[in-house]
Amino acid sequence: MNKFITVLLHTFMTKLKSKPFIISTVIMAIGILVITNIDRIIDMFGGDEAKRVIVVDQTNQLFAPLQAHVREVSDDIELVEATKEESEAEEQVKDGKYEGMLVLSMDGEGLPIATYKALTLTDSETINLLERSLQSIKSSLAAQQLQLSPDQLAKLTAPLSFQKEALSSEAKSEEELSQARFVVYLMILMLYIVVIVYSSMIATEVASEKSSRVMEILISSVSPVTHMFGKILGIALLGISQIIFLLTIGYISLTQLRDGTEDVIELLGLRDLSLSLIMFAIIFFLLGYFLYATFGALLGSLVSRTEEVQQTITPMMFLIIIAFFISMYGLENPNASFVTISSFIPFFTPMTMFLRIGMLNVPVWEIVLSMSLLIATVVFFAVFGARIYKGGVLMYGKANIFKDIRKAILLTKKE
Repeated sequence: MNKFITVLLHTFMTKLKSKPFIISTVIMAIGILVITNIDRIIDMFGGDEAKRVIVVDQTNQLFAPLQAHVREVSDDIELVEATKEESEAEEQVKDGKYEGMLVLSMDGEGLPIATYKALTLTDSETINLLERSLQSIKSSLAAQQLQLSPDQLAKLTAPLSFQKEALSSEAKSEEELSQARFVVYLMILMLYIVVIVYSSMIATEVASEKSSRVMEILISSVSPVTHMFGKILGIALLGISQIIFLLTIGYISLTQLRDGTEDVIELLGLRDLSLSLIMFAIIFFLLGYFLYATFGALLGSLVSRTEEVQQTITPMMFLIIIAFFISMYGLENPNASFVTISSFIPFFTPMTMFLRIGMLNVPVWEIVLSMSLLIATVVFFAVFGARIYKGGVLMYGKANIFKDIRKAILLTKKE
């Protein structure tokens, strides 16, 4: 037990003090601070200045109602009526005096048509706002031509009343789905990143020790199985520490932007979050990590050089990516048959079954079955992976996964 703790703490402290880990953590922390303070950053660089658009009104009657409508819906756009020719207005746009130019005219039926000109058409927000405002003016003019009263026009343009109601008494409400969707997305994203980063880290760590011949010294004093699980749990502790640190940075940044903790909870829609959903998130997160961590350690033990690590763990990366994309699709359609089937495949279960639990009312037997298969797979990889690891750490030469697994098992049997 003392040797196990020694390996665990050595792995944790070595990685914690390493420059790549510190630099990556600092970069991620800065990224979180930027994202949570993006509105302040935009304001610092002149985000409050309205975008100026010059309007060439060939009708001499559309500019005033358009300007009034734009002022009602947004303070970010300032319309300026052109006093010169259209060609001169274009030159002012090219010189950077205005963001764009809007040319207004009438069609044969006396309804407005417009052309927006700018150096680039990437500012879709401004274009869409101008288009919606002109659409409103066009509706008003069409109503006048058809001699519709304001009440008739309001009735014509009133949005449809569309309500959603689940027939099943067990179905989740729209509010519950919104809360679950956020937690599910966050958990899937975190698991995806953690598995890719830390499984690769475990494989690289094992391979680097083999390439420097440190492994031969280590296993003379510590059993390979102890060494393997010490590595896995040491990296797990490192990952948990990093996640807690980054979440703390994000929480502090958000609470400074908002009016306290309650406002953050309200903002994220987590006020009535189910405790069982949080519990399942933790369980599937840990099981998913240990599944891929043992797989990563197994593959890392078969590699003699760190340059071969990425090539060897590529199949594992593909499994993670497939699980991630299935889950992203499942957020919009959790009832899809392939999402349901994938939730019983252990490599996909941590993401897809948690997705289904969050978005649907999954029968208890399905949850028990998928978790049993996942736990059995984790145990299998732990036992089988330990045997492969025990022989694999003593193997050197060019990596060949299937042949090396066989050789590793044979080496284990000889001991």
